[in-house]
Amino acid sequence: FALYQNYPNPFNPNTKISFTIPTASNVRLIVYNSLGQTVKVLENGFKNAGNYSVNFNASNLPSGIYFYKLEAGKFSQVKKMIVIK
Repeated sequence: FALYQNYPNPFNPNTKISFTIPTASNVRLIVYNSLGQTVKVLENGFKNAGNYSVNFNASNLPSGIYFYKLEAGKFSQVKKMIVIK
């Protein structure tokens, strides 16, 4: 399993989040604000093994630091991204 750093970072308003899963599993990719509140659910469902990219549009969000978390099977990882307007 792998969760990659979003690109570009910092960004305004679009960025791409990529991840790889080696086996088919349920996948959740969620964006949180600095208070830990869910901002957007980008993926929530079953995915086959492979490489995936998700575009995230933050045009409705204020500037700041956000976190995105990938959960797939027993794997879980969080990365940080920055929105600058």
